[in-house]
Amino acid sequence: MYRVLIVDDEPEIRQGLRLKADWEALKMTVVGEAGHGTEALERLQQEVVDIVITDMDMPVMNGVSFLEDGHRLYPQLKMIVITGYEDFGYARAAVRNQARDYLLKPVAGDELMAVLHRVKQELDEERSGQDRRALTEWRLSQYYREMKEHFLVQLVKGEAENSGGYQERARLFELETWEHCGVRFITAGLREWAAGCSREGRTPDKLRLAFELMGREFAAGHAEVCEVFRDPGYPALIHYIVRDEAVDAARLAAELAACITGHLGVEPALGCSGRVEGFEQWKEGFMSALLAWNLAERIAGDPGEEHPEADNLLTEERSRVLRGELVQGRLDSFGLAVHRELELAFVKSQSAFVKLIFQLNLLIDTTLGGSPEGRERAQQLWLRPEMVRRLDNVDKALRFLLELAGQASRGQAAGDADDSAVAKAKQYIAGNYMYDLHLTQLAKRFNYNVSYFSELFKTKVGTSFIAYLTETRMAQAVHLLENTTLGLADIAELSGFSSASYFSSTFKKRFGQSPSDYRLRQPPEKFDNTEPKK
Repeated sequence: MYRVLIVDDEPEIRQGLRLKADWEALKMTVVGEAGHGTEALERLQQEVVDIVITDMDMPVMNGVSFLEDGHRLYPQLKMIVITGYEDFGYARAAVRNQARDYLLKPVAGDELMAVLHRVKQELDEERSGQDRRALTEWRLSQYYREMKEHFLVQLVKGEAENSGGYQERARLFELETWEHCGVRFITAGLREWAAGCSREGRTPDKLRLAFELMGREFAAGHAEVCEVFRDPGYPALIHYIVRDEAVDAARLAAELAACITGHLGVEPALGCSGRVEGFEQWKEGFMSALLAWNLAERIAGDPGEEHPEADNLLTEERSRVLRGELVQGRLDSFGLAVHRELELAFVKSQSAFVKLIFQLNLLIDTTLGGSPEGRERAQQLWLRPEMVRRLDNVDKALRFLLELAGQASRGQAAGDADDSAVAKAKQYIAGNYMYDLHLTQLAKRFNYNVSYFSELFKTKVGTSFIAYLTETRMAQAVHLLENTTLGLADIAELSGFSSASYFSSTFKKRFGQSPSDYRLRQPPEKFDNTEPKK
């Protein structure tokens, strides 16, 4: 709603102007009145106004002085002047001070509506331009890149689709066209040096930041056909998603390897997936690239080589059951179920067996998180191929996975299954508040009855699921209001509110003022940090 101030020394004229326009149809609201220029300037200091309708012949401060001061202090303000036939000099003064239009007394309703409509169109165009500039600025910011990478990680782990609203997020991050094209995944990383191999003191850990910066710079040079992301759980690896129809993934991988080798003096290990299409298949492509990377026989092997694909061994239904056993702390039942899965995969092929080990490793990590020791060991499974080769039968693989699950379970609060489920639910909300979350969805994810989980959450957290989710979203909205120039519609969407109007009403109930008023008291900072977050 555009905000209008009416300035005239005669109350009857002010009231008449209020009645002569259909303010609601124009999406405008009259926020106040003033009897002369001095009073009007005081009002402008106190509140945001978009349009001023002012008489010219007024006491204390006439219209000419008011226009001059108003234009100087508030150059974006739209001024509409009312004057009489005998005061044509006032009209010239209005034009000189860039008034948007002037009306002759007595003011007719249709003329007033026509002028207001023209001014509204100007404001709409200006605001649209501001929104585009704000969106462009935001898309250049480090914060945007971090959110986009977080969304990509959710997509490749199969979590975004379950959260709901992922298609809107894809549009926001300019990924909507990627859902309908074939892609290949490339995983890149630096292996541990072989024992006794001298690299002049440059270990993979010391090269990690340079490796990441080089990889991101390479992706930026192929931005139209390549997206890049890093999974925080496995910081030594960096991943690329490549449009299959636009570029040869093997050739691109070879260029990447040459670029890194040329600048760092170290050849990276790269693995490529087969072609997948649709967000629901990205999880399979991501897993295949990880496998190809890990199963490479040589550190500097053929970067474009593809490894045999295995079927998606762990279905979503079986994954859900296993997650439930983990969350409930039933490691014996989890072990029996995993043993059956491993036996089936072992009989099928060595490739299928290794792939299942990785899938179960990811499931344990994403379900329980676990202790620092357990997480470090899980990471080493990806980074050290010899660990995988040692897991050459069902019993060895089962022991390894149960040890990981046990370490992760001990990392949970006091081993209490209910406490663990609520803690994981809060963690899940923190990473998915921007999506359409429901209590039923969370209860199903952690294998609980909905009614029981609702009471459990309220007892453990001290507030209801809805109240907690709203508070989480509101904290994010406040952060965006204070630190970005995004419009309210974008902030509402990024924070998980269903609409800008619902966000505004909820915000006002929570803080006693509108988001716009809050932002005026908290000027947003410009994003100028282009360095990757350490």
